[in-house]
Amino acid sequence: MPRIVWLLVAARAINRLGAFSLPFLTVLISTDFGASATTAGLLSAAFGFATIPSRLTGGHLATRLGRRRTIVLGLTGCALAQMGIAAADSLTTVAVFAVLLGLAFELYEPPSQAMIADAVGPADRVRAYSLLNAALAAGGTGAGLIAAALGRWDLRWLFVADALTCLACALTLRFALPADHPGRRTAERGGRPEPVHPWRDRALWALFTSGTVFALISMQITMALPLTLTHRGLQPSDAGLLFSASAVTIVASQPALRLRRLAALPDSAALALGHTLMAAGLAGYAPAYGLPAFLAATILWSLGDVLVLGRILGVVADLAPPGGADRYLAAHGISWGIATVAAPITATQILEHAGVTALWTGTAAICLALAATQLLVVGPLVGTIGRTDGPTMPRRRPFRTRDCRRPRRPWAGSRDSTGASS
Repeated sequence: MPRIVWLLVAARAINRLGAFSLPFLTVLISTDFGASATTAGLLSAAFGFATIPSRLTGGHLATRLGRRRTIVLGLTGCALAQMGIAAADSLTTVAVFAVLLGLAFELYEPPSQAMIADAVGPADRVRAYSLLNAALAAGGTGAGLIAAALGRWDLRWLFVADALTCLACALTLRFALPADHPGRRTAERGGRPEPVHPWRDRALWALFTSGTVFALISMQITMALPLTLTHRGLQPSDAGLLFSASAVTIVASQPALRLRRLAALPDSAALALGHTLMAAGLAGYAPAYGLPAFLAATILWSLGDVLVLGRILGVVADLAPPGGADRYLAAHGISWGIATVAAPITATQILEHAGVTALWTGTAAICLALAATQLLVVGPLVGTIGRTDGPTMPRRRPFRTRDCRRPRRPWAGSRDSTGASS
């Protein structure tokens, strides 16, 4: 992996290590300001809504302002907003800074994901994005321990600590990432920027639709698992152990992504396999009563999560025209903002009216439907849509089979040191 990939992965892990304050936002609103559960939930939903324009703005600013500047701006904005929450003396002030936090929260993602897409060839994007996912998982494991320590002291210190990690990450990347040259690509094209219209791309719409369902499932796991443990007579805090087991599984499974047979799978088949593994794991929650059964199911769906998250970002980056990865990744990433708003509602309503078994059986069935959709709809559409999109759209690679062997130069017997080009 190029140095810039490792740098972004390490910075993301550091930033994730401090990202433990958000789950306690509703608790802070309820305990420190005496707000009702409904009010606290609405403010958390307002944060979720604000992340949607934040993601789009991140892609736009990365193109206009530069990727490094956008990353630093987003991290600094998150730090200032969290310091504002920590120092707030009224519910109105908390609400304002919660929305500001949402508006800054996703600025980081599109430029950092696009940097990785440009730094490696298509054959290596699965591993690169999987490393980013593993960094998030590893940072999340330590985040829970820090939250447990600081949360017993004062909830406001959680937001202070998170702000400090954001500032440390912003400062590191400001001096470590290459300087921005947002006008260079325009000059190379004769002064005319190439138009980028992600929402006119039917292939991206297919990936966005399936990605929104996947994001909703992922967020429902986070929201519903502690409640499920309570229904089954276990401690809700045991969910922390299960999430830690998921993080360890994601990190430990990274070497498997380099296996020849797995790396050579077509994207559609790999995504279908990932959704199928998730379905099997989530179905295991339905009959589970003891912690060992929940642990086995968690490990199984985490293996599927590794396959899906690593592949999907690479496929979206491949769809984008030259210089358009920021906008495409930003558009696709809105799916997580939608899921952040919807998951608390869907998870709690299904649990209340249908029960634990129905929740996890239904979620597993949706995963199986996603697996079939990848093979029957999304894969063929992504593989052919670029041939009919008009003169401004790039030709797509097919929803390809990845060859883990590097190409040989036709005029020499040695391996090509550059690998595949994007």
